[in-house]
Amino acid sequence: MDFSTPAPLEAVLAGVRDVMTAFVLPLEALYASRGSMRAIGPELQAARDHVKARKLWCPQLTTELGGMGLPLASHARVSEELGRSMLGHYVFNCQAPDAGNMEILALFATPEQRERYLLPLVAGDVRSCFAMTEPDVAGSNPTWLRTTARADGDDYVIDGHKWFTTGADGAAFAIVMAVTDAGASPHARASQIIVPMDAPGLTRVRNISVMGHEGDGWASHSELRFEGVRVPKANRIGEEGAGFLIAQERLGPGRIHHAMRWIGMCERSFELMCARAASRELSPGKPLAHKQAVQTWIADSRAEIDAARLMVLHAAWKMQREGAYAAREQISIIKFFVADVLQKVVDRAIQTHGALGLTDDTPLAGFYRFERAARIYDGPDEVHKSLVARRILRGYGVESS
Repeated sequence: MDFSTPAPLEAVLAGVRDVMTAFVLPLEALYASRGSMRAIGPELQAARDHVKARKLWCPQLTTELGGMGLPLASHARVSEELGRSMLGHYVFNCQAPDAGNMEILALFATPEQRERYLLPLVAGDVRSCFAMTEPDVAGSNPTWLRTTARADGDDYVIDGHKWFTTGADGAAFAIVMAVTDAGASPHARASQIIVPMDAPGLTRVRNISVMGHEGDGWASHSELRFEGVRVPKANRIGEEGAGFLIAQERLGPGRIHHAMRWIGMCERSFELMCARAASRELSPGKPLAHKQAVQTWIADSRAEIDAARLMVLHAAWKMQREGAYAAREQISIIKFFVADVLQKVVDRAIQTHGALGLTDDTPLAGFYRFERAARIYDGPDEVHKSLVARRILRGYGVESS
């Protein structure tokens, strides 16, 4: 495995850094002061237009669809740079959940679905959301969904209750996981169905407050209710019962994207921590950096971030060469390992800043507030650790309980 950076990718990364420095990072203070994605909408759109002009738009998509066509490992490097700001991925139109929705629509959408839903999403004219998690059943067991899509002639009638649906506020459509055959085997019960957000019977109940912050627009998580929502069967993505198979197509690359985004946050937090330690004096001529505890935090963080990056790039390399199934153990490992590194590094950086770290005068509080969930979504740490351990122990003759 070659860890060197090819010249074309280095040029891409340089361009990404330029845009982040000139257009994205300056928006953080504006976002903090106005407290709303909508309130900085014009400035965000100007940044997005600049990204398009620089031909850095949608790095995760093929050139045929209007993206950059980067291989997974190269996109991982870009994702790290974008992760330095909470706004980075949004400005480059590779934010979750839209990026994952684009990927599965590119793979499975009908020509009509591509025209109506995928192309406007790629262009950045609309946003989407992915409605899977439910408040009444464990998210760690996605086969246990209660939302149903009952066939009625040429339509499905959807009833159910979803929450933590990221970006539903202002989205044009949702991709909904719903049970279409309750009698099928656990992984063949559900389908993915496109539902316009203005469909009669679909109610966005609220934006869920997360650590005291409801958010708005893309930077929010909503509670949704589906009460007799009728959509044509032509809105189903792929075959009936293929919902989990399709979901797997987005999970592997999605975890690479998330993990490298977290590493970008770690690097930004690390730089802020080091700068604070060097500049903050506890008494005249005695900076915080002289304290052994702070030195330990810095050393541990540097080692953990470097290890996490190599781990993720190895997982991306293996997925590119052998596919997501062959790399499933590496994908699970990076999910819990990098999420844990993120939490530790951000926490150390906050501690180093003292009371300042708790404010929105730096991005640290936002990193913690929005990304503490990293150890929960896309499968909680405990589930991934159990999966990895069981796979390893099979080699020692231990069967799963």
